[in-house]
Amino acid sequence: MKIRTGFGYDVHQLKEGLPFWLGGIEVPHTHGALGHSDADVLIHVICDALLGAANLRDIGFHFPDTDPQYKGIDSKKLLAGVMRLLRERGYEVGNVDSTICLERPKINPHIPEMQRVLAAVMGVAEEDISIKATTTEKLGFVGRQEGVAAYASVLIVKS
Repeated sequence: MKIRTGFGYDVHQLKEGLPFWLGGIEVPHTHGALGHSDADVLIHVICDALLGAANLRDIGFHFPDTDPQYKGIDSKKLLAGVMRLLRERGYEVGNVDSTICLERPKINPHIPEMQRVLAAVMGVAEEDISIKATTTEKLGFVGRQEGVAAYASVLIVKS
């Protein structure tokens, strides 16, 4: 059995009037994340962590923001693509541990739905996806509510 770990980090600027996609769901808020795709920062860090664990580079390599086919794409499709790449190489996900850094809106009430959606896309148990939320105590770009950041670590296994 081969066990590997991966880590992901991403940030997106927040802009008024955009939909706020996070963890595969639309979270009600006055601001949304700006990006080439739907700018789902949580899915992006999970993709990067999974790709890194399998030594498959990063999300930008596989789904470049210079390619018009990914303009506005639902990040769940990117995650499904990453899972196909992993499984083609014989890997399965052991677990995901993630943290979202955001002053508002409060994310905790949305975590169970995010876990359900991500588990379905990834083909894993909800209990294998940990999502935590924190603020930066009003410090930095997150504290000023100019952006959102997220981190993820993953474990993948090849039998």
